[in-house]
Amino acid sequence: MANTQAVCNSFKTELMNGIHAFGTTVARAGTTKDTFKFALYLASATINKSTTAYSTTGEVSGTNYTAGGVTVSNANAPANASDVSYWTPSAAFSWTNVTLSTAFDAGLLYNSTQGDKAVAVFTFGSQQITAGNFSLTMPTNDQSTGLIRIA
Repeated sequence: MANTQAVCNSFKTELMNGIHAFGTTVARAGTTKDTFKFALYLASATINKSTTAYSTTGEVSGTNYTAGGVTVSNANAPANASDVSYWTPSAAFSWTNVTLSTAFDAGLLYNSTQGDKAVAVFTFGSQQITAGNFSLTMPTNDQSTGLIRIA
């Protein structure tokens, strides 16, 4: 059997677990999970792949919505299958009896433990809600549909 060049699957999973730090400014001594949050953004905002951190600029505001969004339920450990590492929050992102009268169509997943660093932007159809519930259901936590996948 010949050697084959590849990124190791274990590395991809360890990356999602914060084991590897590729900079001199990162120091990881703890073994606890970071806290992640999900904030909603106006349709007129500009968040994208260049977003580096959570900001209130362009974030929705309204009744029963707190700036910074909701804390993500993180009971699923990062895993790897079929050469794909993946992670999905363990519960939906939900707001109850919320009024968001300005159109919004995106959310930012960010790490509030690590200086509010941006993880990913997710878009969906434009919404407006008056005294209602809003929930974003999470996909199955697997290599095909996990919310965050690295192949």
